[in-house]
Amino acid sequence: MVILAFLVVLGSPKVTAPQPTESRQLSQEKIEPPPPPPPQLPFGGRQLIPNFRFVAVYGSPNYPGLGVLGHQPLNETLTRVKALANSYQPFSTQTVIPTLEIIASVASVGPTENGDYSQEVDINSLMPWIVAAKDQKMYIVLDLQPGRVSFLDQARHYESLLLYEHVGLALDPEWRLQPNQVHLKQIGQVGAVEVNMVSLWLSEFVKKHNLPQKLFILHQFRQDMLPDREQIITSYPELSYVFHIDGQGSQPAKDDTYRNLTIVPPPNAYFGWKNFYQKDIGLRSPEATMAVQPTPWFITYQ
Repeated sequence: MVILAFLVVLGSPKVTAPQPTESRQLSQEKIEPPPPPPPQLPFGGRQLIPNFRFVAVYGSPNYPGLGVLGHQPLNETLTRVKALANSYQPFSTQTVIPTLEIIASVASVGPTENGDYSQEVDINSLMPWIVAAKDQKMYIVLDLQPGRVSFLDQARHYESLLLYEHVGLALDPEWRLQPNQVHLKQIGQVGAVEVNMVSLWLSEFVKKHNLPQKLFILHQFRQDMLPDREQIITSYPELSYVFHIDGQGSQPAKDDTYRNLTIVPPPNAYFGWKNFYQKDIGLRSPEATMAVQPTPWFITYQ
């Protein structure tokens, strides 16, 4: 009997617990939501030139004498730049984006509190302009006139504004002083090493925050403002490079300046043009401005 019982136990079928079905296994797994889409420009996409063309008013909200941007309140400025951009649209196959080029740091003829001969505009005072431009699907460029401090130091000061998708950066070498220089007695300059430090920092900043491409503008109306321009790096895909030719005066003189500074274009870079309401002899029309060769991609009114 004992042997028989033992055999019965050995011969009994193996009983296993029921296995969950494949669908049940999948339902119990944690499903991660898809990542959010990368931030876009207010007017669509993540790339700038040559997808879009830009027409800007230049100046500072806090210093009306520096350009047309500060000649009227915010809402009237937006209306004015929209009208300017619209006047260029018939002559451009690309959508023309109304733009505000705001002087974020203003060159000073005397020493400022920190001795750098540059007055940084309060960031809070610029915020209404940043927000309004985004709401109106516009672009903003922060223009730096750094005096005796480096462009990189000043650019970092405006990190909180550069976090916005529609805010780019312009360097104005005319107002970059050496330690023994003062404004209006010398025309400043900046070397490629300093420019490349800024562009490297800005490109890494864009990648770190997954931002759309940013405009990176270099102002110039003389060769010696960017004395080693051929050594400026223009290959970071996070940046859209513009060499902005700021000549003023008679139209033939402006044409000569533009021709001389565009004859050897840097690789992967575009050119800009500036019209001066007061200092030009005969204000160029939108059609005439667009007839300039090479055709400008960033056009500013001061």
